[in-house]
Amino acid sequence: MRSTSSTLLSHRAARTAAAVAVGALALSLTACGGTSDNKKSGDDHSGGGATESAASVTLPKLDGATLEVAAVWTGGEQKNFKQVLAEFEKRTGAKVTFVPAQDPIINFLGSKIAGGQPPDVALLPQPGAIKQAVEKKWAKPLGQEAQEQLTKNYSQGWQDLGKVDGTQYAAYYKAANKSLIWYNAKVFENAGASEPKTWKDLLSAAQQVYDSGVTPFSVGGADGWTLTDWFENVYLSQAGPEKYDQLTDHKIKWTDPSVKDALTTLAQIWSKKDYVAGGPTGALQTEFPASVTQTFTGGDQPKAGMVYEGDFVQVNIGETKAKVGTDAKVFPFPAVGSTAPVVSGGDAAVILKDSEAAQALVTFLASPDAATIQAKLGGYLSPNKNVPNSAYPNEVQRTIAQALIASGDSFRFDMSDQAPQAFGGTPGKGEWQDLQDFLKNPSDVAGTQARLEKDAAAAYGGGS
Repeated sequence: MRSTSSTLLSHRAARTAAAVAVGALALSLTACGGTSDNKKSGDDHSGGGATESAASVTLPKLDGATLEVAAVWTGGEQKNFKQVLAEFEKRTGAKVTFVPAQDPIINFLGSKIAGGQPPDVALLPQPGAIKQAVEKKWAKPLGQEAQEQLTKNYSQGWQDLGKVDGTQYAAYYKAANKSLIWYNAKVFENAGASEPKTWKDLLSAAQQVYDSGVTPFSVGGADGWTLTDWFENVYLSQAGPEKYDQLTDHKIKWTDPSVKDALTTLAQIWSKKDYVAGGPTGALQTEFPASVTQTFTGGDQPKAGMVYEGDFVQVNIGETKAKVGTDAKVFPFPAVGSTAPVVSGGDAAVILKDSEAAQALVTFLASPDAATIQAKLGGYLSPNKNVPNSAYPNEVQRTIAQALIASGDSFRFDMSDQAPQAFGGTPGKGEWQDLQDFLKNPSDVAGTQARLEKDAAAAYGGGS
């Protein structure tokens, strides 16, 4: 991922005040929370110039060309992305094979490259992973056609996140709004609970759900990244954007009082065994997909009433009988401090084997054409501002997409995704493991801080 905190300074323009977009998001999500999926497909409120029927990018004929594309996506995400690749094959005549990767993807790619079999293109989920691929001389600069698509379709902040030392190496294909809590509408109705605006309101709603006989929260603790997302939202809202940036760059230590405050706040939920499905032990054995599906199966008695995670959970909800916008609703992550958080993530396409076909694929992925295909399939959010808003399959997703585009560059990128890989992106190590240990023992705030700081200092090279 990233080797030092100084490498992140070039991304500061992409992560200005976090509160700008949240007001519109909160209003739009609340307004659409009970809206059924009945919007006409032709109703385009995106303001973009793309249409769903016309191709907006010209691709070369590539008959006989073969490509491998690697990403960590599984399940519905992988299935939907393969439909995008199928369209590229149809237009160009190339043959594209999807290669399932494992976290951390840099290690996966390193083994493939060492074996002389690197994929042509990889989808990297962290800004620092892009830089590391450049430092290792794996990544190839994007060509003129791909850069033209980026200039036409992306805000400057999203373009800059794919640059290293001023050169464009990556095109962000997928974005995520990671400041959402999804809830079982029937559970909330039975409990008499309403969508909370503040952390205090969230605790009250959780108590109402608990009193109705349903465990309030589902937590996918087997995947450490879900726990870092919990922390980041609490920390950003409580400590503020400036502190968030300082901690992201390890300019302040994890022993800082602001981290103590955030962990103590998290413990208000995590320390209540009856508030988390399966208790801490069960949560630590629950992988992310199951944490979502168990919230929306079981009729009036699911295993939990709420699950925190980004817009992409719609893919997992789609595997149940629940309907987004009716059975499964969503509200913005509540304000812990003065403003609610806006945390984003994303996956960027990087070329590892330069060729006309690889350049054409990334050009396609940077166009509205590719993103529109996957937008229609659900569980996907594009940073491409020229994707028609009507392409998204339900009102909930349309409002989330509108809010992302309207926010411009006013977001904070996922903190752990900007940390060195050893700290912020490796299963069983660093922040992932430290927060899993904290979920197991939420009373040990000081010990957790000490472990986080020790791991962060080692990963960032000892500096603070």
